[in-house]
Amino acid sequence: MKRVGAALGSLVWLLVAPGVVSGLIPWWINGWEIQSESAWWLPIQVLGVALIIASILVLLHAFARFAIDGLGTPAPVAPTEHLVVTGLYRHVRNPMYVAVVALIVGQAMLFVDLALLVYAVAIAAVSVGFVRAYEEPTLHRQFGPEYDAYRSAVPGWWPRRRGWSP
Repeated sequence: MKRVGAALGSLVWLLVAPGVVSGLIPWWINGWEIQSESAWWLPIQVLGVALIIASILVLLHAFARFAIDGLGTPAPVAPTEHLVVTGLYRHVRNPMYVAVVALIVGQAMLFVDLALLVYAVAIAAVSVGFVRAYEEPTLHRQFGPEYDAYRSAVPGWWPRRRGWSP
């Protein structure tokens, strides 16, 4: 029953946080309209679509890990009971933030829109600041040496090739 609640909470947070940041706001910025019909952009647009699909899959996987393995949600109001170090979290500590920024970059590529690319850079900067100022100290307080070992072994932003095992 606890996993069901965590799954529902994670789904709500998925729609609220990444849904707004990587869906609604890019739509407000661009209207999801392609800015250039030039055939020169087609390979970049195809890569953008691939990046969007991969980013959505990463987000779904990362949110599922919080509910299944962490017995909680990514939302600060309903945190996990266990440190999540499975799945993609074995390779990178912040797959959700990476996926959100990649999703916005994918939209910038698909819609050929520099404003979305600038927005992606801003979201990346805000994400790094939030992780450093809030998440890392909070996880250290909550999980102590377990988090410290994880943090020293798994990079925050660029995935390691081989997954880490505690």
